[in-house]
Amino acid sequence: MKNRPHIYLSLFLSLTMLFTASAYAQNPVAVKDAKPKTTAAAPEKTAPVKIETIESDVAEALSVIEDSHFVGKDINYNNVFKSSIDGMLHTLDPHSNYFDAKEFEQFRTDQSSRYFGIGATIGDLTAPDGTMVATFIRATFDGAPAHRAGLRYGDKIVEVNGKDVLGKPYSEVRDLLRGPRGTSAKLVVERYGTGEHETVEIIRDAVPQPSIAEAYMIRPGVGYIAMTGGFNQTTYDEFRTAMAKLKRNGMTQLILDLKDNGGGLVGHAYRVASTFLEPGQTVFTQKGRIQAIAERYTSENPDPEKMPVVVLVNRNSASASEILAGALQDHDRALIVGETTFGKGLVQNPFVLDYGSMLLLTIAKYETPSGRLIQRDYSNGDLYSYYTKGGVGREDNDEEESEAPVGPESKTDMGRTVYGGGGIEPDVEVKPNMITAERNRARARLNNPIFDFALGLAYGKIPGFENLRVDRPIRFEYDIADDDFVIDDKVYQAFRKHAMNKYKFSAAQIDAEKQYVERSLRAELVTAAYGTTTSYQVFKDYDNQLMKAIELLPRAKQLATEARAKTGTGERPSPNNR
Repeated sequence: MKNRPHIYLSLFLSLTMLFTASAYAQNPVAVKDAKPKTTAAAPEKTAPVKIETIESDVAEALSVIEDSHFVGKDINYNNVFKSSIDGMLHTLDPHSNYFDAKEFEQFRTDQSSRYFGIGATIGDLTAPDGTMVATFIRATFDGAPAHRAGLRYGDKIVEVNGKDVLGKPYSEVRDLLRGPRGTSAKLVVERYGTGEHETVEIIRDAVPQPSIAEAYMIRPGVGYIAMTGGFNQTTYDEFRTAMAKLKRNGMTQLILDLKDNGGGLVGHAYRVASTFLEPGQTVFTQKGRIQAIAERYTSENPDPEKMPVVVLVNRNSASASEILAGALQDHDRALIVGETTFGKGLVQNPFVLDYGSMLLLTIAKYETPSGRLIQRDYSNGDLYSYYTKGGVGREDNDEEESEAPVGPESKTDMGRTVYGGGGIEPDVEVKPNMITAERNRARARLNNPIFDFALGLAYGKIPGFENLRVDRPIRFEYDIADDDFVIDDKVYQAFRKHAMNKYKFSAAQIDAEKQYVERSLRAELVTAAYGTTTSYQVFKDYDNQLMKAIELLPRAKQLATEARAKTGTGERPSPNNR
């Protein structure tokens, strides 16, 4: 055997020994005097696989690959052994995974709610003839190196570390801007307002990547928290800060958005759920390898929030976000609105291995307070069906039926029926508004003239619209008002003329997407003035799921009132309100 793969082989065999020992270890907890239910003969036991046999087979297979495969000496041993380990893990469940050293480092970075770079969003601009003009700074982040260095919306990136990037693809410019913490990115930028070139040196550093993208008052008395960035090491602190801010601004009702939240640290989901649950109420129950032992996690909050809550979920809400949504639903503490969630009811724990790698291994399953196991079925081992069709036996030829959980029935505290076996089913289903692929392509084609025109507006280069000028550094932590950057018909007609003359769009093509043009222009100007995060607020009034959530707040209030009455923690509701 050649020396090159020895490290990988050693790691693979160590893992194989771990799994072999685990698979055939005796359960340390036995029930004394237990009697069998039948007298049928026990099935014949399969002889355990010996580690020497595995070692010999793997070594022989690798030797044949090295000697005979057409890639010869160019075999990527990291990929070979990583795929072998992943294959072994996926015979157990879909969520156990192996991370090599580079992936483990990225995993730890993601868990810390930050990444390393310059801290800016960038985007390219294409000329009317289809050629690439340049990549531009779209926004910087509060406190990030790019913001400290004075980069602004509309700065054209001319060079990166001495390399001319004008006309280069966006992806190439992005890769040049990335790099390890403490390294230098030396940029030459052309200021859009003056046309002058400036050299800016940026030392790459940690850039916050918060769990909560937005927290603002969406309506008088109604707070909105977008917890869409997963559950990481800063999630609960971010949540407390957001709640305190919104309550200072008069929040008496809350919409908690968990759409596209793929989960993360269960402890932070537990703490967020406990914010709204009475002391002693179960948040979730975890059942590990020893099936007779169940660990129940209960709220210990002596003064829970009483305000009505609507939780928004979709098919990409998974894991820790499902623990949060399931706990609030089972205790009738929040109204769940949107789509059935993903259905991940398994808990993983990281095990650090040799050579800087890590095993993320499923160690337990969890149940919601009503006893629901919301894990979707993965028994046939088909990962494609698992991720795309919702599990075994869930075909996509009937979308409405395929999204409903298929497991056992349970009851909430108030006696409402809920189901396990495939995610958290919302109390009120609201599908998102969708557009056709053709219409999406039409909108994408308009993005270049929209950005081009917005640059002119932001720097006062379009006569008659000086009131929309934004030639200043970003002001962070701002909630937009209805009269900020209004795109009236006069502005729209000016854009229409610009797109027709310069980009050769027809009037009909532009008018068919008038609403999209208006909100995109406004979002560009809000981005220039207040940053990317604040610009998301522009699109919220067009989110039909969110608008429905606002409409359903009285129902959430009634649900919470009745639940408190049942648990003896509040006044009983009037019979007329039932």
